[in-house]
Amino acid sequence: MDKAALGDVLDLLTRTARLKHLPRTGWLMRGVNTPESIAAHSHGVSLITLLLLDRIDEPLDRDRALSMAVLHDLPEAVMGDIPTPAARHLPDGAKTAAETGIFEEMTAETDTTNRWQGLWREFTAAETPEARLVRDADKLDMFLQALLYQRSGHSEVAEFWTRMDAYPWAYPISRQLLALMYDQSRAS
Repeated sequence: MDKAALGDVLDLLTRTARLKHLPRTGWLMRGVNTPESIAAHSHGVSLITLLLLDRIDEPLDRDRALSMAVLHDLPEAVMGDIPTPAARHLPDGAKTAAETGIFEEMTAETDTTNRWQGLWREFTAAETPEARLVRDADKLDMFLQALLYQRSGHSEVAEFWTRMDAYPWAYPISRQLLALMYDQSRAS
């Protein structure tokens, strides 16, 4: 790889390293003083994706699913984490359009541009089994974090459980994991 291409890779890594320090703002809004970072959430989504892949009988492309899980919040390095209470005040499609533009700009100079942008479009469209699996993992990680915060005394996050039926779960195991989390939240 030539020096210019390596420079583009380093630039992308530098820009996305912000995810390690940017907090998930939905937790801040609910009184969690030191919430998880966006990168910590992406790690959780990746791990849940891997666990789900190992438990679903349907033939799925592991590489595509795990790649989507790793990449799904990359635009938040520029845009930050816009929580649902704020995002619902944006025009339909505005958040996705902004994230897509940021993603395309961030990855435009890398040698993985076409592959990564294709994965991004696949994830946002949620039309493939792999994209739907990662979307399940994304929501499951949010509910898992709510459970963990609730266990540590943050009762403000209990409101998340009122929205657990609002998501179109793609896989029965996702609904089963959510139900188990909910049961444990009620015991907390």
